[in-house]
Amino acid sequence: MLPSQADFPLTRFRRARQSPAIRALVRESTLSVDDFIWPVFVRSGAGIEEPVPSMPGVMRRSVDRVVEAAREAADLGIRAICIFPYTALEERTEDCAGAWDPENHANRAIRAIKAAVPEIAVMTDVALDTYNINGHDGFVEDGEIVNDRTVEALVRMTLAQAEAGADIIGPSDMMDGRIGAMRAALENAGHHNVMILSYAAKYASAFYGPFRDAVGASAALTGDKKTYQMDPGNSDEALRLIARDLREGADMVMIKPGLAYLDICRRVKESFGAPTFAYQVSGEYAMIQAAAQNGWIDGDRVMMESLMAFKRSGCDGILTYFAPAAARLLSKPA
Repeated sequence: MLPSQADFPLTRFRRARQSPAIRALVRESTLSVDDFIWPVFVRSGAGIEEPVPSMPGVMRRSVDRVVEAAREAADLGIRAICIFPYTALEERTEDCAGAWDPENHANRAIRAIKAAVPEIAVMTDVALDTYNINGHDGFVEDGEIVNDRTVEALVRMTLAQAEAGADIIGPSDMMDGRIGAMRAALENAGHHNVMILSYAAKYASAFYGPFRDAVGASAALTGDKKTYQMDPGNSDEALRLIARDLREGADMVMIKPGLAYLDICRRVKESFGAPTFAYQVSGEYAMIQAAAQNGWIDGDRVMMESLMAFKRSGCDGILTYFAPAAARLLSKPA
C-alpha cells in the first residue's frame, strides 16, 4: 500500500517535473549503455555487409565485418555482442551437423572477435534452427520436434562455442532439460566460467518474422513452433520455467519477446531477483523503424522510451538492435 501524502496544494507533483535537473534527480529508472547486448548477424564470405530488408539498418556481415562491428561496439561502450549465423538453404541439413562445426560462421566470428576485441563479452545462440533444413530449433522426426535427441545436439553445439571462446551461452531452443545438460557438460569440460543466459520464457510469437529473414529460416520453416515455445496466454508457466532453469544452472534468464511481455519481466524479477534480461525482438524493432521512416513517430524518442520500459519493468539488461544508436544518444550531453 502506498504511503499517504498531503493534499493539494501542499503536494504538487509538478514541482518534481519543473526542469531537466530536477527530473533527473528524482528519476526512478535509468538507462545506460551498460544495459545493452547488441545482436549481430554473421554470414559467409569476406568484406560483406548485406542489408536485411525487413530490419532497416541491420546487416548480415562476413566475419571480418563482424569484427569491425565489435570494435564499433567497444568504442561506443557496449560491453556485449551476440552472434547469430545466417545459413543459406543449400547449407542446411537434416542432421544439423553444421551447428557444432568448429569452423562454422559463428565459431569463426567468436574467435576473431576475442582475438581483436578481447574486452567485449561474446554471447552466442544455441538452437538448431539456423542449421536445420526444417527451420526448427530441434530435430524433426515423423512431424514431431523431438526433445532428448535435440538436447544431445545442443550440448555439442554449446561445447563447440565454449571452445571457440564464447563468454555467454544463449540457449534459445526451449527444449526441456537442456540447461542442466549444458551446465554439466561445461563443468565436465573445464569451462567453469562460461555463463548461461537462458531464454527461459520464450513465447511462440509472431514478432520473430524479420529475424527469421535475417538468419535464412523463413523459407526453411515447416509448420510452427507452438509445441516447444510458450503459449502467449500463459504467465504462471513462465515462473515455473524460470525456477527450473535457475535450479539447473542458468546464471541469467531471458524473456522473449520483450515489449509485449513486460508483465512477465516484472513478475520474474520480483519473484527471483536473478539477473533478468529481455529481447527487444526483430518485429518490435522493425515496427519502430518503419513508423519512423514514414514520419509517423519521432524514431529516436520512441526508441529510447521503449528501452526505458524494459528497465522500468525490472530488467537488468536488453538485447536490442538499437544498441549502437541508443549508445550514441546516451553519450550526448543532456
